[in-house]
Amino acid sequence: MTSFRTRLLFWLVTLIVTVLICLGLLLGQLFKDFYVETMNKRLEKEAKAVAILLKNESLAQIRPDLQEMSEELSSRITILNREEKVVFDTGHVANINDQAHEQIIRDILHKKQFHQFSIIEKTNDVYYYIVPYTKEGKNAGYVILSSPTNSLKKVNQQIWGVLVSSLGTALIVIILLGLKIANQYMKPIEAATEVAVELAKGNYEARVPNGEYNEAGMLVQSINRLARNLQEISKSREMQTDRLHTLIENVGSGLILIDSRGYINLINRAFKECFHIQPSDYLYRPYTEAFIHKEIVQLVDDIFIKETNIRKQLLLTIGIERKHFEVYGAPIIGTNDEWQGIVLVFHDITELKRLEQIRKDFVANVSHELKTPITSIKGFAETLLDGAMKDEQALQHFLSIILKESERLQTLVQELLDLSKIEQHGFELQMETVDLVAVLKEAAAIFQRKAEEKGIHFYWHAPAAAYIKGDVNRLKQIFINLITNALTYTPKGGKVEIVIEEQAKEILLHVKDTGIGIEQEEIPRIFERFYRVDKARSRNSGGTGLGLAIVKHLVEAHHGYITVTSKVGHGTAFTVHFPKLFQK
Repeated sequence: MTSFRTRLLFWLVTLIVTVLICLGLLLGQLFKDFYVETMNKRLEKEAKAVAILLKNESLAQIRPDLQEMSEELSSRITILNREEKVVFDTGHVANINDQAHEQIIRDILHKKQFHQFSIIEKTNDVYYYIVPYTKEGKNAGYVILSSPTNSLKKVNQQIWGVLVSSLGTALIVIILLGLKIANQYMKPIEAATEVAVELAKGNYEARVPNGEYNEAGMLVQSINRLARNLQEISKSREMQTDRLHTLIENVGSGLILIDSRGYINLINRAFKECFHIQPSDYLYRPYTEAFIHKEIVQLVDDIFIKETNIRKQLLLTIGIERKHFEVYGAPIIGTNDEWQGIVLVFHDITELKRLEQIRKDFVANVSHELKTPITSIKGFAETLLDGAMKDEQALQHFLSIILKESERLQTLVQELLDLSKIEQHGFELQMETVDLVAVLKEAAAIFQRKAEEKGIHFYWHAPAAAYIKGDVNRLKQIFINLITNALTYTPKGGKVEIVIEEQAKEILLHVKDTGIGIEQEEIPRIFERFYRVDKARSRNSGGTGLGLAIVKHLVEAHHGYITVTSKVGHGTAFTVHFPKLFQK
């Protein structure tokens, strides 16, 4: 804007200077022509007056008067007779001697024959005015007035001095007025332009300073009003954006926004936490590449094809878990039926499904689990009552079976009670600093003999100490359940290995075996209550199908998590991740 003001002033000054120069030249020439014309007329009249004087008087009588007149007029008076000889001359003029003066006059007379006066301007800066005079009606000679141009030059210099001083003063005044006007109008425009640039950059707090801008005040007020309106709109938009962002991020259901090209533009925190993903795995990628579940891809395809809302329940495998989702998908149609994309909402109904399934299966599972021991106890009791008790060998055999089934029944009831207690919201652990290695030593001592009886190689590795925050009894329960399963599903000649590994932020508990292994599709279900990988072996060994469900709940109560890797026929490895206790 400063350069614009400079250019404006430059062209304004240039225009003014040009106009003043042209005006000065015009006025100078007009003044010069006017002075020359005035001078010519004066000298003409003076020459005629001399001619009239000679006509009426003799030269001898008026000679003193002519001399005085020459001095008063600052002109040389020369009189020629009829033969063009000088009969009177008042003296020298300029730098021209008498002989040259006479020659000039004769040249003029020979060049022009006239009866009236003429004005001849010679190159030697002298004006010659020649007037014929008569006596008794006859031509008696010529009167010549020679006037140098020095006076004309002096007047011309004075005229130009006045013009230059007056026009220079006018130029200065006009420039000062131009500067004042430019500042008066350009200053608010510059300020308004700077504020407009700041507004374009998003700085809505910019304002034009208050001042007396006169005619430009309307522009300044409009810019400031625009800035205030934009600031209010920006604040309102930021507030709405924050509210929308807070709502999207804190809504309990997962949300995904897909644009019209099929690229994922938005995912909220609930979706990331539910699916255990990183934003970079999904954002700005085509949904066909981002989603690893074919069911979701098919759902999005259906919405793109049908352009209708779709609600569907999906069972998805996420890590080692199987989760139920009620997915609601809807197309986003803008104004003028413009297709803008798809929004997907994932409601995690796993807990509802689990509770629903628990309600459905609890009676059946418990009845099924209780049926075998109760049937065995009843059958053998009836057999004993029918007379088998008299046979001591049979009596002892039946009573041992009844005792075994009773213990199995008691274990089932106890584990049901433990699981129910763990799942209650008021369940609390007796937290303290625990050395996980010491707990492992106690648990390993319990199973060492059982492993030897089955012919299984049982050994463990651990550092000197590994401290975590936990409940000793519940940690021991985790060890016992995991080691029991490892020994149960490992055949003779196999091996079971327990390893405690200390990392930077975690303490890892590895329980590895070389048993029958688990199918990959069954891994997500092994932590369900009453679920068994090998139902026959598990039941024959006294298993209830509740051990791993209890382990999972207890691990999560210690703020950890459990992972499983397995290969059929080669064995299984359970890894429990406990947060490490950092001691000062």
